[in-house]
Amino acid sequence: MTSLDDKPKDQENGQRDAGHRAVTEAALFEAFGGVRGMVETVVPGLLFVTIFTVNKDLHMSAIAALAVSLVLVVVRLVMKDTVKHAFSGVFGVAFGVVFAMMTGNAKDFYLPGMLYTLGLALAYLITTLAGVPLIGLILGPVFKENLSWRTRNPGRKKAYAKASYAWGLILLAKCAILFPLYWWGDTTQFGWVLVALKIPPFLLAVYLTWVFLAKAPPPIDVFAEMEAAEKAEEERRAERERERRET
Repeated sequence: MTSLDDKPKDQENGQRDAGHRAVTEAALFEAFGGVRGMVETVVPGLLFVTIFTVNKDLHMSAIAALAVSLVLVVVRLVMKDTVKHAFSGVFGVAFGVVFAMMTGNAKDFYLPGMLYTLGLALAYLITTLAGVPLIGLILGPVFKENLSWRTRNPGRKKAYAKASYAWGLILLAKCAILFPLYWWGDTTQFGWVLVALKIPPFLLAVYLTWVFLAKAPPPIDVFAEMEAAEKAEEERRAERERERRET
């Protein structure tokens, strides 16, 4: 049986775990852009393939995709919101437009993004094998732990390794579907498949990251440690100054 003294402890542990999960959710939401970031990722490509499906006009499709990317950035600026996700979308669309215009092949609009996905998948796997999982490098500053997880928090390092493997394998699976379609599929069908594969693999990877980190030990707040060390040093200086004056 559970004693009365154990109940407050269980409640305290439950509240601590719930708080840890909430912090993890908030950090992932911030790092990966949330719902708005996903929309900004999908809309340009969706607009491109929609217009190209209707009129087969590469120039109009490319210009429309680039224009909507710029509009998304402007909206972020007007609302004084972070623009890193929108700007990354603009650069990706711009590279796609350049590739497609240079080759005259609408499929090449998607090629830079596919190559980036492949490179990112390899980066997740290689950095994890090297003992420095990429997802830890991305999320460490968000959790205010920086690289403390590498040497001081082995549980979190293990969770970051699992998450990085998940990201790498999911992105490789996505590439395994898209690259054959790029070479042999119809342009419009390929475009719709690519748009359809934008969100589900991303959500799966984010969910698995949340699962791994929610079960891991909490992060070590190195910023709070530095602030505490600075405060302690100031107190020691003040104490030495008082002793000097008294003598």
